[in-house]
Amino acid sequence: MKRICLLLLLPLATLVNSCSVKLSGASIPAEMKTVAVSYFENNAPLVIPTLSADFTEALKLRIRNQTRLIVTQSNADAIFEGRITGYDIRPIALQNNNAPSAGGNRLTIKVSVKYTNNLNPKQSFEESFERFKDFDMRGQSLESVQLQLNKDINAQLTEDIFNRAFAQW
Repeated sequence: MKRICLLLLLPLATLVNSCSVKLSGASIPAEMKTVAVSYFENNAPLVIPTLSADFTEALKLRIRNQTRLIVTQSNADAIFEGRITGYDIRPIALQNNNAPSAGGNRLTIKVSVKYTNNLNPKQSFEESFERFKDFDMRGQSLESVQLQLNKDINAQLTEDIFNRAFAQW
């Protein structure tokens, strides 16, 4: 019985292996093997010292964890490059009309991305991605919540960029 199952599964495995690879909704052609992720410089008016490195590493990590692609520094089949163009914190809700203070805040990060697909240039793009997260600082300093906010927004941004490049949405 095991041999029959193996004989039936072998052609299926061969067929799946020859098609483009789909992981997490991504469709990556079998011939794509490598990707380069350049350092995303922070050109936002408000510069957070670790944001560039954190964002760049988050994008590399998403690619490593959700694809079979090898992240390399040169001669890649696909290239991600860009810059952080916005980092903004604004109040979204005011409290106490006599002495206005922020009841809620919004952190927004904007990233400009150029994706070059060297195997299929029609799938290349250049566009901006923006995500935000609302937060409340009651009893906390901005520094105490900022690291987690940046991490959460980076996760959203890298998912959007990953999907745009590999799921073509």
